[in-house]
Amino acid sequence: MGEDAAQGVTGETIWLDGEFVAWDEARVHVLTHSLHYGLGVFEGIRCYRMADDRSAVFRLPEHVRRLYDSAHINLLDVPYKAETINEVILDCLRRNNLVEGYVRPLVFIGDGAMGLNPGDNAIRVAVIAWQWGKYLGEEGMARGIRAKVSTFARHHVNAKMTNGKTCGDYVNSILAKREALLDGYDEAVMLDTQGFVSECSGENIFVVRDGKIRTPALGTILDGITRATVIQVAKDMEMEIEETAVTRDDLYIADEIFLTGTAAEVTPIREIDHRSIGSGKRGPVTEKLQTAYFDIVEGRDDRYADWLSYL
Repeated sequence: MGEDAAQGVTGETIWLDGEFVAWDEARVHVLTHSLHYGLGVFEGIRCYRMADDRSAVFRLPEHVRRLYDSAHINLLDVPYKAETINEVILDCLRRNNLVEGYVRPLVFIGDGAMGLNPGDNAIRVAVIAWQWGKYLGEEGMARGIRAKVSTFARHHVNAKMTNGKTCGDYVNSILAKREALLDGYDEAVMLDTQGFVSECSGENIFVVRDGKIRTPALGTILDGITRATVIQVAKDMEMEIEETAVTRDDLYIADEIFLTGTAAEVTPIREIDHRSIGSGKRGPVTEKLQTAYFDIVEGRDDRYADWLSYL
């Protein structure tokens, strides 16, 4: 489902190294260091059409801060201030005439020196915006998706820093995702190297049993911004929620499971490893949080208005 949603990505203009260029002219050399070795960082950000027909980016400062945190972790010195990237993201959406869409800021190492040490190669920055629908499909949002526990483990916390969104890290996710799709599933659930549930190929995971919500604690997982949003909203709704270890069989006996992420938003899982989850469809806790989430990102809940940056 998700791969289909990414087909045909196109637009009018892309911001590259300080200026907007025509979409088809945003090119890099084949010796671009990040292309060969995978060292770069990125973000995924969504812009939503509000209930009043205005447009706003959801949690823009938090996303840009994480972009810079990711760069710092990877010893990449971004040649622009965070405030500049904030404004470029909003301008990129305007210039591409997007009332809603997905934004991808990317920091990468340019061409020049080869080998593992990039030397003085330029640190380059791009911001791209395009129209992107539901990552796991409209049907998946309502009915729920099917997932399998992957044969691929998530990164060990000291094998690769897990707090950053590093380009090369996603080879791990690609392998897990493709395996799941080839086996007839929609998504992969990945375990950490100790055998506990970590996250999915590109989403955080939540488990509901007897009304109590659990989600894996930080460590091997990405500190997701949608994850943090849902945790805060659940607490505000006086739901019981805990960040703790989750086992594989905790998944099988859950009443509900849902995923969170900028692309996936709040997506239920109806089946894992041929085991039906709960009633085999979106459960009441998931639906309540899903509804609350879309009320927030579409500007219908004034309590969270400071999470919106209007175009």
